[in-house]
Amino acid sequence: DTDILLPPPSSRLPPYPYPSLSGADVSCLTLSLRSYGKMKTSITARSLLLAAAASLGPPSSSSGAAAAFSLGGPGVRRGAVVVGGTSPAPRARLRSSASDAEGVVDVLDRISSEFREAAECASLAFGYLSRPEGEVSAQDVVLACDAVDASDASSPRRRAHEFGRYHLLTKMLRTDYDAYVKTAEFLSPSRIDRADLPNVQDVAYVAPSSANDVDVDEGAATKPSAAAAVAGEDGQPLVPDCELGSMKYDDSPLDKLLLSIFRNLVTKHTGGIKNDVPGIEGLLVQGREYMTKELPEGVTYADHAEAQHTMVKNTLGGLMTPVLPPFYRVFMSGIVPQLGTEYDGKQLGPWFYAPYLTSIVTPTFFGFLVGPSRPNRRADGERGGLVVEKCKFLQESGCKGLCLHQCKIPAQEFFSGELGLDLTVKPNFVTQECQWSFGEKPLPPEEDPSFPTGCLVGCESRKAMAGRKGEALCT
Repeated sequence: DTDILLPPPSSRLPPYPYPSLSGADVSCLTLSLRSYGKMKTSITARSLLLAAAASLGPPSSSSGAAAAFSLGGPGVRRGAVVVGGTSPAPRARLRSSASDAEGVVDVLDRISSEFREAAECASLAFGYLSRPEGEVSAQDVVLACDAVDASDASSPRRRAHEFGRYHLLTKMLRTDYDAYVKTAEFLSPSRIDRADLPNVQDVAYVAPSSANDVDVDEGAATKPSAAAAVAGEDGQPLVPDCELGSMKYDDSPLDKLLLSIFRNLVTKHTGGIKNDVPGIEGLLVQGREYMTKELPEGVTYADHAEAQHTMVKNTLGGLMTPVLPPFYRVFMSGIVPQLGTEYDGKQLGPWFYAPYLTSIVTPTFFGFLVGPSRPNRRADGERGGLVVEKCKFLQESGCKGLCLHQCKIPAQEFFSGELGLDLTVKPNFVTQECQWSFGEKPLPPEEDPSFPTGCLVGCESRKAMAGRKGEALCT
């Protein structure tokens, strides 16, 4: 008397007795599955096995059978063997893994589907990357936008199209800057988020139709638009103020520490100028006081502008400590150290990786001055760019003179002269974004078409300089 049982794990159905197999004519019944591809037939196979067992009649004590059924891995033969004869056979159970097999098949189907999807996405990305630079047009970018919009949100296919769209724009940026700017302005922000553009320096800002992307302080209303023809007290044209709301900055402990060190260094290099105003506002009070101070007889404002540049460069050098500049000069800029050879002091670089790595490291250590930033592309389409989302220094000062003489020019001179890597800093006074391009040689402000002439409409420094003729802060 031998039962065929299906004893699955305790979390599934309990064992059930089924009719036994008996009879001298039954010697062997084998069920095998040679591959996972056949596992879907396991339920039918089990049903046939049980039906065969039932057709053999009632249990018999003089003859018997033992059956055992299991499933193995790919290509492994497993079977149900029934041994018959006159000799008594031990009691056996039929162990079925049908439900387990179905679960495995479902998992394999999903894995296979995901592999196919990944292969197709890789093919899409490669197709975008392999497109010749000179053949990319605005229509290609629009078609990529259509593909993005037609894909499911957060799907690999959508990410592949977004990746491809970015690289199409980058190819256009390298070959035709004007066409890139026009295409970006046409598609952003309606089809492409401004943050997804490779470069935004000359791309006109259009406020999104929905919620503003910038975290705006509720107490800071958006400034009214300033007329382009506004003139200052001396009749010179003024630059319109930023029309975007103020960003709220969340300073990290590192930001607070670096700002404290920086302010102490500013006090040292300005002859003791300091105040009790906390945060970046206190630093700007220091900078404005130093910029607008009364000059000794015979000292021009041009001379004082150079003094401001020197003050900031000395402060940056102190912040970086005596260790980092020599390290950077050797391993980033490729300047041979003093080793007693004929090559001492010669520059073999900058190394190809220097602009990009600098753009990766800078956001961590200069966020206390400029706020959040992210790597992007330079105007030539190469890596090594960095865009400040909304400059803290410019937003809180509202002063083009402070921006020019205590940030832009000294930063460019410090990187070029002290670190051996060219840097171009291009502030956008409309959005208060700022493009930093490492490895790009800067133009003098008076030759840079992107740097406007004149003071900002709401500049507090201009008010402090009222009545002091011949002293231009913003040039």
